[in-house]
Amino acid sequence: MLATMHSVPMKGIGRYWGYLAFILLISGLWTRSMGPAALILLSGVVTFYFLLQAPLWCAAINRDGTLCRNNSSGLLLGCRHRQHKFQKLKMRVVPQGWARMNRDLWTSPRQGLATLGLLVGIFSGIAGVVLK
Repeated sequence: MLATMHSVPMKGIGRYWGYLAFILLISGLWTRSMGPAALILLSGVVTFYFLLQAPLWCAAINRDGTLCRNNSSGLLLGCRHRQHKFQKLKMRVVPQGWARMNRDLWTSPRQGLATLGLLVGIFSGIAGVVLK
């Protein structure tokens, strides 16, 4: 009984582990206390989390023109609907979809924070490679 009580809250909190990595990355960049190797590793982890695992809304366009409010994993993938996954992937590849993709990346505070985390992860990874 005790084991099940502890596993339920951790499941909900455990989905947000990437935000802790993001905070560590920002603090490491701010204080300049990380070496290039740690910076590259943590940047890769943050980028992976926000691209593929961060709990977000799908935000694909429904047939009635509204945005899908189903849960999805990461900025790159859509929700459980196959068409939404294809639509979001297509937006990232086809140049005509880039303007729509840019609007989708900032649709909510959670999406905006995930987008900001992704950008920081990418640019700090590049900075780590340059500094190395």
